Amino acid sequence: MPESRSRKKPAYIPPPKAAGPVVNPTWLVPVMLTLMIVGLAWIVVTYMMQSQYPIPGIGQWNLAIGFVLILAGFSLTTRWH
Repeated sequence: MPESRSRKKPAYIPPPKAAGPVVNPTWLVPVMLTLMIVGLAWIVVTYMMQSQYPIPGIGQWNLAIGFVLILAGFSLTTRWH
């Protein structure tokens, strides 16, 4: 019985390694933590002042502002190495 032809695959060449370790920008961690803490404080003040402060007149939208600040802080954590 005849033998089938073997396929010649090229040898695996691993991708080149990065030149050095990836470094965080110096502003990243302080801004990330500040946004999360300010968002938490915003929500706490909103609950303690029964939705009258930090911005009077917008009611429960103060909660939305606090959550947006916290989400902005968490979105910066995706850039943290």
